[in-house]
Amino acid sequence: MIRYQFFPRSRGITVEMQQIINCFEVENENISSDANNLVSNDVLALLRPHLEIINFTVESGKSMDKKIPVPVLFGVDNEIDQSFNADALSSDGRIVIEIEAGQATENHRFLKDIFEACMMFDVEYLVLAVRNKYRTHDDFKRVYTFLETLYISNRLHLPLKGILLIGY
Repeated sequence: MIRYQFFPRSRGITVEMQQIINCFEVENENISSDANNLVSNDVLALLRPHLEIINFTVESGKSMDKKIPVPVLFGVDNEIDQSFNADALSSDGRIVIEIEAGQATENHRFLKDIFEACMMFDVEYLVLAVRNKYRTHDDFKRVYTFLETLYISNRLHLPLKGILLIGY
């Protein structure tokens, strides 16, 4: 079952966010962590054709020419000095998608994804997809609790307009 929550919770799902959720729902049977034990690249491969239909560029492999670099720092003559790679990026560069599997909470990979999205030039939204079930715990619930605390405490202000958490 696909679960999702948009943060901050005071804002609703946009049309673009709903389109992304629909991509996950179409592949639910194939990516569900209750029935499948896929690595993140396999999940991304199944979602790729659906995301491309809604105008996302999607990573197609691990070699540099198949990755999607998003600028972070610029140097002399506007040359890109630093970039971070995204799993998928909207055609306007405003929405970045990161899909995690086993390392989402165990190695706090989701925190790295949040940090990198915050640093990416012109990115306004992060879509963070994690497994509902990993070993004996619920990664979606763990990340949900973290994001809920982050937004409710109001102690740290992210430069993003929002984060869509998806559990698959």
